[in-house]
This record gives sequence, structure tokens and C-alpha cells, in this order.
Amino acid sequence: MAITHEAAIRAEGLTRRFGELDAVAGMDLEVEPGEIYGFLGPNGAGKSTLVRMLTTLLAPTAGRAWVGGIDVVDRPGDVRFLIGVALQEAGLDKKMTGREVLATQGRLFGLTRAEIDRRIEELAPILDMPALDRLVGTYSGGMARRLDVAAGLMHNPRVLFLDEPTTGLDPPGRVRVWEEVRRLNEEVGMTLFLTTQYLEEADALADRVGIIDAGKLVAEGTPAELKRSIGVDVITAHIDGDVAAAMKALAGMEGATSIDHYGSEVRVSATNGGRLLSPVALALDRAGVSVRELAMRSPTLDDVFLDVTGHHLEGGAP
Repeated sequence: MAITHEAAIRAEGLTRRFGELDAVAGMDLEVEPGEIYGFLGPNGAGKSTLVRMLTTLLAPTAGRAWVGGIDVVDRPGDVRFLIGVALQEAGLDKKMTGREVLATQGRLFGLTRAEIDRRIEELAPILDMPALDRLVGTYSGGMARRLDVAAGLMHNPRVLFLDEPTTGLDPPGRVRVWEEVRRLNEEVGMTLFLTTQYLEEADALADRVGIIDAGKLVAEGTPAELKRSIGVDVITAHIDGDVAAAMKALAGMEGATSIDHYGSEVRVSATNGGRLLSPVALALDRAGVSVRELAMRSPTLDDVFLDVTGHHLEGGAP
């Protein structure tokens, strides 16, 4: 891949090995300044391991990475002052109030008292205002998650890493985080690197999406590009009978861009699914194939994930 030196995040052959397992396997990656990059994959795919390497918390086994043009291994301290981080495991002092956590974070990065007060006021919408003066130990899991995101934003970092930031949040909490992510990107131009297993989140927020599976980057592009890559419409037939017979009946169907099956689900991609729906139903009926359900829809990122990995993204719906 072509690598530019202006990238906000850059990795070349980045690898992290645990024993004989490559949790991240030779990753090449580039994220441009001001971009929201969504890293989509299931639990255990290597998303968090990659983030921990890019944020200087875990040393690579091989390869190199730069954030803001700074090598994460050679100059980790300089990288830490450029970035904000909200990991899956929030490291919050339960004996502090939310306000004290945010103020402490601000002081660590050299903010003045006036700057700290202003930033807390700006970040308050992520939280419920009354919660700011309650002890963190009284917070729900979702509230603690939102406080951790706010803490990562206190010093207005150039690059913000959010590792599954809305996991465990209720819908209103998820919306608050999404709104803040969009605001930071649009108003401040902050670069955001977002890992998620939620298809809707990646589709709604990311300028580009990278799909990771078993430690490897298997697809990359804008959400629209990725969905277009498998056709405009998707017809799914859930087969009760002989899947092989269904595939034979549909083979060579005019207008289909691809025909695949995953277990008992047969999937036909087409540029005009509406025109092909009836011929698919007729072909299966003539072949004597029992169909439990036949439906047509637009492609989703889960279809892309299925196409490039051979399996659905489990837990992919918020």
C-alpha cells in the first residue's frame, strides 16, 4: 500500500504475538488527519491489541507504528501527549467524583484551572450533570464508560482512540457518545480511531472502515464502497431442504452478481434485486426446494463481513 508521511496513524507490518498466536498479524494501516476510522470486528479479532500497541501500552513483536508522525516505540512519552484514550477497561478511581476525575486528567496534561472548568462544562453533555459530583463508585457501568470517554477528551488530543466506546451503554448513552464524536470531528477536526463490533456504529460514524478478522485486515473502504462491492441488493433465502439443490437451481441466473450460501442461508447479490426476486422464488419452487423465508434488502456491513470472512459478525447489532 502507498504510505504517506502526513498520516495521523500509520502502521507497517505491525505484529503482536502471544506464544504461537498472532493476535495482530502484519498489519499495514494508514489513517488521515481529521478522519474517523472505524475498525470493525468480533471479540478476539485483535482490535484491542492493535489499539494497545498504537497507544504505547503494548510493545509490538514486529513492525513499526507512528502516531502524529512519532514512533510509538522510540518516543512513547511524546505520543501520549498527542492522544486521548478510552479503553474497554476504564481505569477510574472509585473514590473520586466524576468532576475530580476530569480535573485530575486536565492537570496531568498541564491545563490551567480555568481551562479545566471550561472543558468540564463542554464535556458535561456526555454525562448526566448531577453525576459529575457523585462518587465514581456509585456509577453504573454505562456511566463509568461515558466518564472514561470524557476523561480521554479533556486535553483536546490530536488523535482520540476509542476502544468499543459504547459497549454496555443504553441507547440514550450511545447517542450522547455518537454526538460528541461527530462534534469533535466536525468542529475541532480531531482524528478518531474507533473500534467496534456494532455494525450500525461503524456505518453511522466512520469515514472509512477496516474489517479485521483473526488479526488481519481483510477489507477497507468507505461504508458505501464496501457495501457496493457485493452488489446493490441482497436476496436471502433460508432453506429448509437441500441447500445444494438450491444452489444448483440458482446457478447462472441472469442478473445475479454473486450467489453464495452460508449454512442454510442462500444469498443472491444483484444490481436490481426487485427484478430478480420472483425468478429466484420460481427457480427454487421448480427445483422442489423448501424455503422457510425469502427476503430482499440493501447490503449491510454484515454482508460485507460475511463476504470477506465466511461468517457473520456475531453480536453485530447494538
